[in-house]
Parts: sequence; C-alpha cells; structure tokens
Amino acid sequence: MQTEESAIGFLAGPDDAGPHPGVVMIPDVWGLADHTRDLARRLAAEGFVVLALDPYRKTGKGEFSEPAEAMQFIATLSDPLVIETIQDGIDFLRARDQVAERRIGITGFCMGGQYTLLAACECEGLSACAPFYGMLRYAAGLDPALKPRQPLDAVADLGCPVMGFYGAEDGIIPVADVQELRAKLAAGPHEAEIVLYPDAGHAFMNDSRPAMYREGAARDAWSRLVPFLKGALA
Repeated sequence: MQTEESAIGFLAGPDDAGPHPGVVMIPDVWGLADHTRDLARRLAAEGFVVLALDPYRKTGKGEFSEPAEAMQFIATLSDPLVIETIQDGIDFLRARDQVAERRIGITGFCMGGQYTLLAACECEGLSACAPFYGMLRYAAGLDPALKPRQPLDAVADLGCPVMGFYGAEDGIIPVADVQELRAKLAAGPHEAEIVLYPDAGHAFMNDSRPAMYREGAARDAWSRLVPFLKGALA
C-alpha cells in the first residue's frame, strides 16, 4: 500500500499504478487523526485511492476539548468554506494518475458525515455518497452566511446514490430526522438506502472510543459500505 501525507490530507492507495476509483474521506470534528488514517488504509486495501481530508485547511480549527464545545464550534463553522475544501479534495484525486478518469465517491463521520451529504448536493465530480451519523438539522438562529441551508433541505439537489449509516441511540441525531432523510431520498431520483442500527449511538464506527464503539454495527456497516462504493464507482 502507498501512503502519503500532504497539506491537503492523508492519501492511501494500492501499490499498483491503477487506475482505481477514488474516495474523499472527511473526519469527525476532532480533525484528521490516526483513527481516520486507519479507516483510509482499510478502504485503500479494498482497491480505492483514499484521501482523508483535512477539513480545516481554509477555516482553521477551533479550540475545544469537550463534546459540547465541539458542537458549538460546528455551529460557527463556514459550510461554504468546508465545501470548497472538499471540492479541492475531489479535484486533487481526479488529477492523480492513479485515479485518472475513474469515478470518485465521498464518505465521512460525525461532522464529516454532515459534510459528506452536503458535498453530494453541492460539489462537482461525485458518484457516490456514504455519510456516517452526520447531523441533518441545524439549531435555529444560526448565521445564514455560515449555514446557508440544512442538510435535510440540501438533499433536493443530491447528485448521486447514497448509503447512509445512523444509530437509533444517537443523542445528537434524532431518529425522526433520519426517517425524514429516508423519506426525502425515497422521493428523489437516485438510489438510496439508510441503515439505522437499533443498538448503536453516535460514533459507533470509532474503535478508538470504546464507550461509543459498537462492533456489530461497525462490521455490518463496513460490509455494506465497500460493495456500495465498488458498485457506484465501477
């Protein structure tokens, strides 16, 4: 496996020249960390060129250490600037010889799942979208320059197939929001599947956080994610 650290993020891909389909991976609110790099390597082992993106290249990362502070930071983060950063990542992958003309998908976790869905509605060059427990609805009263529209409203402009993963015990994302997302996607033109795990909460994929990690849900989600991306990006 080839890996590379750069200013845009962490790149992982197969040893051969390819071309291979590409995947942009967006980390959670804590930013690009070893857990995200591990997930990128796991996906690269399945035959993808994966860019684990630094989402804060244009916004800077706030100072926070507690989940409540992290949520406050997300509320003040510029969606347009993060979307620009994601578009840069898509273009970066598209320009790689190892990807060339192959299709590109996107996945992300927590805050990254939120931006995964928004990017699939706003960015150019995406052929698959796989959000993990990203927020779907913003609190009222946020600055519209920073948060122009809710992820649930953005899905009207969705540009590719979706497979999303959520936990029924998530204290951040109400099940009602997940069901609304499912209904809106079902009414749209693209293939979509939303998987809701009854015994999982937020960050159930994160094996670096034992209190949150749910092995059964994580294994099942991965077993669905890989064939979804292979099919959509073929």
